[in-house]
Amino acid sequence: MTEPAGLTTKPVTFRGDLFLPRTRRVAGAAALVALVAFWQLASSVGWLDPVMAPSPREVFGSLFALARSGELAGHLAASLGRLFGGFAIGATAGVGFGLAVGLFSAVRSPGVAVVSALFPIPKIALLPLFILWFGIGEGSKLATIAFGSFFPTVVATYGAVDGVDRSLVRMGRSFGLSSWSIVRKIVLPGALPGILSGLRIASSISIVLLVAAEMIGANRGIGAMVLAAGNLMQSDRLLGGVVVLSLLGLAIAGLLGWIERKLTAWR
Repeated sequence: MTEPAGLTTKPVTFRGDLFLPRTRRVAGAAALVALVAFWQLASSVGWLDPVMAPSPREVFGSLFALARSGELAGHLAASLGRLFGGFAIGATAGVGFGLAVGLFSAVRSPGVAVVSALFPIPKIALLPLFILWFGIGEGSKLATIAFGSFFPTVVATYGAVDGVDRSLVRMGRSFGLSSWSIVRKIVLPGALPGILSGLRIASSISIVLLVAAEMIGANRGIGAMVLAAGNLMQSDRLLGGVVVLSLLGLAIAGLLGWIERKLTAWR
């Protein structure tokens, strides 16, 4: 077919990638490096009090000394055991209960009512009660972390189930799929991104509760180390503990991101 005289064709720009942000790890790493560099610069020119806010060089020097002595490893091992134990309990129970709320009408109304009533309670305020129930040892700390990670996981899970396209469910039913097959092949894959987003939030809350629980009733752990350093005005050790907690949060977020990429590669 010949084109009409005087008509010119232009390539059409592809615009289907709108609102599809891409992860650029180099940019993220550069932002963290720039933050540390600005911190060092502020310390070097005297903008920050070296007693109240030591430089990154002093903080990382303190961390290196703690690592060489083995003290950091002991504190970190105690914290990781509590964190992963409590988070595993709370997240597993949260996903199971959230699925039940999202899938079964008999569970939905009472489940949402209970979650709405208990979610706003500051979980660290319940630590004294957990100490009465489970003792001053590991049980009370695990219960605090599990209780704190349970509720955001429940809310994210049943919200993700509600967000699954119901036309896909009806299509599966029209093809004769059983209820279990619809849940396994349609609902769970569709809800998985939302569930993983909820786990990211729950993991951050778990780290906060871990530190608070260790500050109240623990001799070992990053929270206990930070508290002891603050009482002794060892600001370099205190900020070193904060840096460790920040790196721990980055590591968990990276792990959950890797799991999400593996499980949602179909997207």
